[in-house]
Amino acid sequence: MKNVRKLLLLICLISGAFQNVTGQTYTNPILAGDYPDPTIMREGADYYMTHSAFDYQPGLTVFHSRDLVHWEPISYALKTYLGSVWAPDISKYKDRYYIYFTVATQPRSNYVVWADSPYGPWSDPIDLHIGNIDPCHVVGEDGSRWLFMSGGKRARLADDGLSIIPGTEEVVYQGWPIPEDWVTEGMALEGPKLRRIGRYFYYFNAEGGTAGPPTSHMVVQARSESINGPWENAPHNPLIHTWSKDERWWSKGHGSVIDTPEGGWVIVYHSYENGFTNLGRQTLMEPLRLGDDGWFHRFDNVEVDQPITCPISKPFEANRHDRLSEFRLGLDWKFYKAFRPERVKVMDGALSLQAQGSDPGSSAPLMFVSGAHRYQIEAEIELQGEVTAGLVVYYNSQFYQGTGFDKQKRYRYRKGGQSRAGVHSQETTRLWLRLQNYDNIVTGWYSHDGKQWIRETWGMDCSGYNHNTLYEFQSVLPGLFAFGEGKAIFRHFKYTEF
Repeated sequence: MKNVRKLLLLICLISGAFQNVTGQTYTNPILAGDYPDPTIMREGADYYMTHSAFDYQPGLTVFHSRDLVHWEPISYALKTYLGSVWAPDISKYKDRYYIYFTVATQPRSNYVVWADSPYGPWSDPIDLHIGNIDPCHVVGEDGSRWLFMSGGKRARLADDGLSIIPGTEEVVYQGWPIPEDWVTEGMALEGPKLRRIGRYFYYFNAEGGTAGPPTSHMVVQARSESINGPWENAPHNPLIHTWSKDERWWSKGHGSVIDTPEGGWVIVYHSYENGFTNLGRQTLMEPLRLGDDGWFHRFDNVEVDQPITCPISKPFEANRHDRLSEFRLGLDWKFYKAFRPERVKVMDGALSLQAQGSDPGSSAPLMFVSGAHRYQIEAEIELQGEVTAGLVVYYNSQFYQGTGFDKQKRYRYRKGGQSRAGVHSQETTRLWLRLQNYDNIVTGWYSHDGKQWIRETWGMDCSGYNHNTLYEFQSVLPGLFAFGEGKAIFRHFKYTEF
């Protein structure tokens, strides 16, 4: 019993600042929905985190927290669409903050942006002209700056961190050998995260593939007394892994280890949720301990899909969705591929969205991350010009579902196609629309006054809209669209979870 009390006390000390709505526990995920490839840093009592942006713009939203549970978006680092943005790394060196990231064009290349504050403004992206993926910045014992990447590769950075020194790219690590009978996507040695702790450099890598079977992904650890190696694998690898498809969280991996001001340790990583892979990879966290053997270990009695009990330091804050009606571009709302802020004007809680394209897929809809299993969005929509506008749950330009209208008709959208849902009794430029996603079943409503709602006769299933089926690492995001010639005004926007 004495040892059990010590273990519980240690867990609480490690995560002493954690809190959530219960006032006594935090519950995974700490960021629900599409927040993959988390990278995290700490400066004093402040934590900063960002994630892969993929095809969403503006990209590389930076989050701030003081308790590792409640996160507030504070800036975005990428205003230009370069291609799909993968696996960033956020760090501070001397007085500057850096985010290194991959752009998955052909050929792929890695980039960097920098700022004097995590609140921005961030610099324009700088092409480092080096391939591979998933860059990670680390400083060697002699003060040299390095960029570690996928495949166990590294290259030396110039002193300012904004270019690669030619001829320094080399393979320094082969990874941890995955047992032959494990079911994964393959070796996929990627997602390196390095940091110096005491006498060792710790080298955390993802292996097994980021999607595919539920048991694919993992986090392995190695260490060395020098940034130059040799690297010794932990005898108890992997540190993080999904062992069975019966678990709630699938393909757990790509972890970042961070310390707390109190001297504890946690690992932040991503995972798909069983039954809701179309939400994307969500950000999870669990406490770690640094053992007497010099290796990191999980706590065997911590279940990541159950509340983890720890003391709190302040009351629960507002839900991060409470400010959606402010239409904060880059913080809550984002476009698909094309960031054109001139399309958007916000005044008195109303959003004016300039129409673009010829259908929702080409309209670059304006979207946000929900992360909920059951939610609905609704708005009063006014058409100005020859415009079709509405509400959508959107994976990519070919796969989306939603409801919309023009002056003559209402429409249903499914798999990128349009079908008529009804004809107005007279020409209409104003209509209230509602779209609900209830455990992956999408249904719609309309209203002429915002009070009396009429349910559409159609319903759709969006559960198959995920990376394993469609690729591109996207997720199903709710949003607004307007296409044609003119603009649409969205008023009284409301987001509700069930």
